[in-house]
Amino acid sequence: MMSLTPEQREVGRDNYWEAVGVSRRDFLKGVIAAGAVTGGGLGAMYFGYDKITNPIRVGVIGTGDEGNVLIGALNPDYVQVTAIADIRPYNIHRAFHGDWASPAALAVRKGLMSVYGWKSEDEARKHVKVYDATNGGYPALIKDPDVEAVIIALPLHLHASSSCEAMLAGKHVLVEKLMAHNVAQCKVMGRLSEELGLYLAVGHQRHYSVLYDNAVNLLRWGLLGQLHHIRAQWHRGNLPGRDSWQQPLPGGEVVFGGGKSVDRILRELRSKEAELKNETDPARAELLAKQVAQWRAWDSDRTVNAEEQGYISTTLPNGRPRPAMEELCRWRLWDRTGGGLMAELGSHQLDAAGIFVSALRADGKKAHPLSVHAVGGRNLFPNDRDAEDHVCCLFEFPGPAYEPSFDVGYRDVALNYPNPDKGVPGFEDGASGHKVVVMYSTINGNGFGGYGECVMGTKGTLILDREQEIMLYKDSDTTSRVAVKDGKGGPTMDTQASGAYAAAAKTADSMGPVSRGYTEQIEHWAWCIRNKAPENQPRCKPAVALGDAVIALGTNVAVGKKKQGEPGFLQFDENWYDLNHDATPDGSSCEQERAALVAKA
Repeated sequence: MMSLTPEQREVGRDNYWEAVGVSRRDFLKGVIAAGAVTGGGLGAMYFGYDKITNPIRVGVIGTGDEGNVLIGALNPDYVQVTAIADIRPYNIHRAFHGDWASPAALAVRKGLMSVYGWKSEDEARKHVKVYDATNGGYPALIKDPDVEAVIIALPLHLHASSSCEAMLAGKHVLVEKLMAHNVAQCKVMGRLSEELGLYLAVGHQRHYSVLYDNAVNLLRWGLLGQLHHIRAQWHRGNLPGRDSWQQPLPGGEVVFGGGKSVDRILRELRSKEAELKNETDPARAELLAKQVAQWRAWDSDRTVNAEEQGYISTTLPNGRPRPAMEELCRWRLWDRTGGGLMAELGSHQLDAAGIFVSALRADGKKAHPLSVHAVGGRNLFPNDRDAEDHVCCLFEFPGPAYEPSFDVGYRDVALNYPNPDKGVPGFEDGASGHKVVVMYSTINGNGFGGYGECVMGTKGTLILDREQEIMLYKDSDTTSRVAVKDGKGGPTMDTQASGAYAAAAKTADSMGPVSRGYTEQIEHWAWCIRNKAPENQPRCKPAVALGDAVIALGTNVAVGKKKQGEPGFLQFDENWYDLNHDATPDGSSCEQERAALVAKA
């Protein structure tokens, strides 16, 4: 994210591995070596849960891109998929076979056959019921008595209705982020979970990332000093005509003004079909056959009646007709079905910012932002969508023991104190009265720097890059080495060389991909279900996930105010974060949403 040179990255990685200490480093090396699957129990060992002897019988609702990532992360020791539901044949095909579009896609979307060792789709279907548009879809799956819990990865506008329907049917729920389409829906979901005594977990997987958890440890050990600034970004190179959110429409799409555009995938399908007929290499022929079968399944989506499934046709502001199929395939682009950049991307990284700021709190509660200044708009894309392609925002979070009355007092004292970093009289914890500023940008058009977070303290800087690695630096110097001393005062930083630990760090760096936390999250949710107790709770339970939804949806409110010519500013109300208080930032009504959600169920 920081566009560091290879040498600077090496310094940062060496510093990190030395800072975590010898025994902890050895343990982390073992966790990282396990890769994305914790079948050996490393996730359980790290996060403090056990294996279960009776896997949870789960139905997966929504097997699109994200749903198939979750399927690829399943551990059969914890979860037995007994049913799946999706209205698109393409998604059902990938749920069984995996995603053969590319090696990278297959690595994360392995398919049920790979996860459970089934040799064919016919064999797999003996274990897994399929609910599609012809036999009742996900409502029928929810009524299935062989399903005791559901994993939901539907478009955002369906999160609340499907989750509430499942809980009212007695099912535990793990729903993808963002928790719901508006804040009132989030509160209704959380209250219902508590009333019915069911587990509701939300898919902010950084709560189960070993690297992020160790970033928290470094903060608690004092290596960064007083935390005062976080800079985060998620930059993508999407441009008109090359937009990952503007997914191709099966069979092509009508071009505005007449004519029809045949999609690139459809053309590639015809090409691969011709190539397959003449292929003599068995391995190449097998790959081509898998790709052709997948693209045929994608093309068969044209048979889906999207309007019957609740999607709508309309005319866009630029005058172009938009069919219901387009809303189904490109749901992230519309306010009715999605939540834009802050819901899809920003919610993850503001969740991470909250984790870092909360690390130093004595009460163990999650820190919530006090305010946000935000701007956003369509700077690149035409008026064919609701979603902005640029959002930039500035948040103020409270420090560990922040009180509003400290705003002036701390500054007045600190400005006249020669060494405020070592403690200001009356503010001995070094952080009592301050705020933490978080700057966040999520843009299209240029992916320079990728995505990640840069955490800045008075003694050091921590960089988390692409959820894959952590780099640690003294102060703002990317050439500095960090040494850790164990003493009564805890770890401290100085400029000594890292010495012999550097070799171990390089070894650890070559161990392959780091788990992003999907597997651990699902495992722990399943363990909580089998070991139901008040103290056994998912790390991203409703009260935590509500905070992330308030941030994302509240920022959208600030962006909307700016677009209307008002200041793009929102002062957060602590009542918005309270599951049992009806106040919301987006005008949504808890009473109305509960009535609608319960009636639908």
